[in-house]
Amino acid sequence: MFNPKNKTDMQEKPGGNGTTLIGAGTTLKGDLISNSDIRIDGTITGNIQCGAKIIVGENGVVEGDISGNQADIVGKVNGNIKAKELLQLRGNCVVNGNVYAGKLQVEPTATFNGQCHMGANVVEMAGSEPQAIAR
Repeated sequence: MFNPKNKTDMQEKPGGNGTTLIGAGTTLKGDLISNSDIRIDGTITGNIQCGAKIIVGENGVVEGDISGNQADIVGKVNGNIKAKELLQLRGNCVVNGNVYAGKLQVEPTATFNGQCHMGANVVEMAGSEPQAIAR
């Protein structure tokens, strides 16, 4: 009835196209690393590193740093955000931390407390913990 699968059948394909969802009411403690899109509607205590887009939903909370190609923040983030491309602070989001983005879009209802560094070279220089930005 059930056919055993080979290990090669169960391996994740590189650059998968699925979306990781942390649903409302879910709490995750620890770092999250993914090559696919991530949507957070629950709570994450830890750092997030993503090779694609990160969405923090209206009820989503992240207590840690976020790093990815794009980020769309509608919930709450306490930590630094690094987006290589576009970072959007939307709705009634609250961000307490520094942002490093290629491009930044902030809606009038968003709350942002921290420093902002923009430009493609700034994001690459941000590395893990930036000391100073060369001008």
